[in-house]
Amino acid sequence: MKPMLLTPAEEIPLTNNWIYETKYDGYRCLLYWDHSGIKLMSRNEKELSQLFPEVIASCEQYTNIIYPFLPLILDGELCYLTNPFKSEFSIVQTRGKMRAEDTIEQSSKTFPCHFIAFDVVEYKGLNISQYILSERKSLLKSIFETIHAPTNVLNDKNYLFQLIDVFKDEQEAWGKVKKYNGEGVIAKTINSVWSSGVRSRQWLKLKNWRFVKVIVTKYDKENSYFHGSVYRDGQLVEIVIFKHGLSESEMDTLVSFFQKNGRKLSSEVWSLEPSICVEIACIDFDGKKLREPRFHKFCFDVELQEVNWRAMQRSLNPIPEVVQITHPDKPVWPKANLEKDDYLHFLQQVAQYQLPFLKNRLLTAIRFPHGVPGESFYQKNAPDYTPDFVQTKRHEDINYIICNNIETLLWLGNQLALEFHIPFQTIDTEFPTEIVFDLDPPSVNEFTLAIDAALMMKEIFDQLGLQSFVKTSGGKGLQIYIPIPKSTFSYDDTRIFTEFVCMYLCMEAPSKFTTERLKKNRHGKLYLDYIQHAEGKTIIAPYSSRGNELGCIATPLRWEEVTHKLRPELFTIPVVIERIRKDGDPFLHFREVGENQNFEVVLANLKKLIETRK
Repeated sequence: MKPMLLTPAEEIPLTNNWIYETKYDGYRCLLYWDHSGIKLMSRNEKELSQLFPEVIASCEQYTNIIYPFLPLILDGELCYLTNPFKSEFSIVQTRGKMRAEDTIEQSSKTFPCHFIAFDVVEYKGLNISQYILSERKSLLKSIFETIHAPTNVLNDKNYLFQLIDVFKDEQEAWGKVKKYNGEGVIAKTINSVWSSGVRSRQWLKLKNWRFVKVIVTKYDKENSYFHGSVYRDGQLVEIVIFKHGLSESEMDTLVSFFQKNGRKLSSEVWSLEPSICVEIACIDFDGKKLREPRFHKFCFDVELQEVNWRAMQRSLNPIPEVVQITHPDKPVWPKANLEKDDYLHFLQQVAQYQLPFLKNRLLTAIRFPHGVPGESFYQKNAPDYTPDFVQTKRHEDINYIICNNIETLLWLGNQLALEFHIPFQTIDTEFPTEIVFDLDPPSVNEFTLAIDAALMMKEIFDQLGLQSFVKTSGGKGLQIYIPIPKSTFSYDDTRIFTEFVCMYLCMEAPSKFTTERLKKNRHGKLYLDYIQHAEGKTIIAPYSSRGNELGCIATPLRWEEVTHKLRPELFTIPVVIERIRKDGDPFLHFREVGENQNFEVVLANLKKLIETRK
């Protein structure tokens, strides 16, 4: 059995008998589920189960509940979600090529993929492929509702088995895909049947094309392909090889120009000095080349120096239309050669990791209206011109901004809110959701003190059976996090723990650490502030930039990185973007760990110890 195929289309059908879904950029896959187990099969009938063990494990948690519906065959997509409407194909592709078991196991934790189900072909062992789509969709939804699996797509790494969203309004579907820079939209007739391996006109795919300007630099007569480049750091970097989309006359014009004005490199290849700019339609960039490129048009009125890497990044990652961007070329961190548009691009890249920490928290932002260095001010109250898509929450006479979506994040970025400070609790609880130790040395020159304190704390937490996380502050220190179950422990409870840990460190290394609040009495020691973890206090959010000249980021780390070679200035915007692309997010399973953290036992033992000493 092979998946039913989609027919490419340029226009979306609008009649009432069509429904619409997000097109995800991943691996098309059939999921076979019977009483003996679960199997993932590619469109080429290759088994993928061993390559995506996290998907199998996620499905297996429903085994006892789904039993009455078996055997099942589900049609869907294996994705790596960066948001609910976009999958990063390069990650899925890399995962699909792995062979070593330990590499697969590690990658399944670092880059966990989802199976997004959109159809059911076999139900209770009965082939229902000839049922009409509306009936199959109804059965599929009933399965997910019965087993309490997500019935819509969430970028949640704890639920890797999900049901696709279905839209009846094509504008709503396109609006979501455009806003989140997804691959495209699929349109299906509600009375379509499922036909194995057939490319049907009743299932259409429409791409969300991005348009990138490139300089044509080479022509290869042997295969009739042209090469296109953009400027990066003053050098031309090739990003595309194309020929599709050119009409016969456009092809002849380009070939003629190369042969008359180019330099012949071999009998079949000509190069050309930068002179011709064209616009290429594509769906994404895989780190080396534009994906699915096709010629769109010639660009005769473009300054060639404007055809650069920065412009390419913006073309590939357009800002949602509801967010009005002003002065994108404004210098923000001039010492690091970073403009406002670089900052907005950074926010787009880290949004999937940062937004879970900002969600439902009263935000205190620090704005730098003229960039860094320059005047700055704290902003708690939402200004009068706050757009409707920004959620707010009134607390103690302050109307706080709640940053719950990408639009709000980018709107704040356009306001040059460079620092995001958040409380230790969400708006729906009075209790902290994590314990944080802020390790703040006297200056960056004593950063090794923060490293020493962090490693000592890690040893304590390991002995207590607590899982901890570490990040740079983006300034001169480190911050240690211990996630705890939500709405369970009070600030009085956590104070017992933070005071014990800080006092213990001071007792073990009195020459390095102190709990002295007055700076003049610290004598170059690292201050351990157990009082700062309290209601109303805030901490810099993970992945927030800072208002220092290099634009350093409060960057989540892996514990093995915490050595005396570590330096806070290493983590700038370009570095952090590359880190998450290559190594993922060290805080990925933060909330899952917190809900399973056995802090109750640790707290009970500490209370007994305190009582004994009394």
